[in-house]
Amino acid sequence: MSNAERGAAGGAADGGAAGQGDAAGHGGVPGGGAPRDGGATNAVEQTLRHLRTLDAPVEEADDAPSQGPLTLEDLYLQHRMRLVRLAILLVDEPATAEDVVQEAFTGLHRNWAKLRDAAAAVGYLRAAVVNGSRSVLRRRKTAREYVPPHAVNARSAESLAMLSTEHQAVVKALSKLPPRQREVLVLRYYGGLSEAEISEATGISKGTVKSTASRALEALQRTMPDSKR
Repeated sequence: MSNAERGAAGGAADGGAAGQGDAAGHGGVPGGGAPRDGGATNAVEQTLRHLRTLDAPVEEADDAPSQGPLTLEDLYLQHRMRLVRLAILLVDEPATAEDVVQEAFTGLHRNWAKLRDAAAAVGYLRAAVVNGSRSVLRRRKTAREYVPPHAVNARSAESLAMLSTEHQAVVKALSKLPPRQREVLVLRYYGGLSEAEISEATGISKGTVKSTASRALEALQRTMPDSKR
């Protein structure tokens, strides 16, 4: 792994393509297997995959085939919206999420020549967004400040308005989880990442990814009465 890739996530920055790893296609916690908290698992999975579907048309429209080698502009057009949504789910504030993603692309530009390929570049961006979101939450906690809701951008407002009451309740419950637990669930179900890819993006071991997901789902099961049905 190059120094540039380590820089984005403290040694975790070159995840592969989303949704194709050892957890892809499985419900429950990353890595497959039968979830102990099926109600919460289904609620989170349905909500975040629904959001992913709402965002997909924009990405597909921007994802025009490029001529020649992949460029930074290609990556920006193809991945920016998904990364912004990822950051929104992690920091609860669209304006800050935009800043986090912009910083990630700035870092990618600085290290562009050092990255091996497109997959490494996407992994770098994911890890940078996760780390940037962590920094935001740390500063927020240290300052003990109340951050009022900001006016969402047009795309965010459109997606959120299309969520049912049940889906909105899931997003609210996710926002109350500890940051690491929220990261793991959002990366799994919204990002469509495998256990190994989540490990690379967050800088924690695969075993920790699995146990963190399990604890997160147990917490949601307790706080979301409807998920027990």
